[in-house]
Amino acid sequence: MLDVQFGQASDFGKVRTNNEDAVGSFIPASRQQTRSHGFLGVVADGVGGLDLGEVASATAISVITDEFARAQSGSMLIGLLPRLLQRANSAVHDCTLSQGNGSRKMATTVVACALRYDQAVISHVGDSRCYLIRNGHARQVTQDHTVVNEQRKMGLITADEIATSDARHVLIRSLGPEMFVAPDTCALTIQPGDVLVLSTDGLHDEMKEDEIAAIASQKKDAAQIARELVSRAVEIDGGDNTTAQVIRVRTVEQVGMYRGRPYRLPVV
Repeated sequence: MLDVQFGQASDFGKVRTNNEDAVGSFIPASRQQTRSHGFLGVVADGVGGLDLGEVASATAISVITDEFARAQSGSMLIGLLPRLLQRANSAVHDCTLSQGNGSRKMATTVVACALRYDQAVISHVGDSRCYLIRNGHARQVTQDHTVVNEQRKMGLITADEIATSDARHVLIRSLGPEMFVAPDTCALTIQPGDVLVLSTDGLHDEMKEDEIAAIASQKKDAAQIARELVSRAVEIDGGDNTTAQVIRVRTVEQVGMYRGRPYRLPVV
């Protein structure tokens, strides 16, 4: 049976007076729901410089977690998550167009991770990230939807130059500005001992992957690890809101797949 532990932490930072980050999760209430739905973690970062960033991020979290809970039993996560991000995009977009907000703009980044059996599906829009920490090493699972990352892929800028670029926070995709959005989605096979870290840019802009891995690999409670990650990022800079959600995988249920449907593997 899949068993994971969640922990999360968020901090205003040293400069901001409000927190435009938001975080949420879905924890199954039974063994049956663990198999029919699974677990969900999601982090969002309201776009700074626009009105109502905190409303955009909170709206995205609410829509994704609520719709995940109501999803049809056994829904394929690889198809479900991007649909939920699109619904969240529509909700944020509708808030922008609503009479109460007039011409005020809203946008947010989002990264969501759903886990079931021995699989994790990650879907994201923007520059909030997911890292997989395994055997003491961190791997960035998501790729930022930013101008500088597109330039890097075209060979116009190096990874080292991104950190000092004035355009490093300019997004090419986010939830809210347009009626439709295209999330990037991938699937991973997870193992006991794996740790998944979902973070906003206030954390990963300040910390290198090896430092994230070192903190996340500690034999500590997931909530304590999340607090340490956030505290360390704020200590380094603290110029932005900072959020981390930590998902520690304790056990998994290995399954095979036939025509897109899972089946239990025979015990050897």
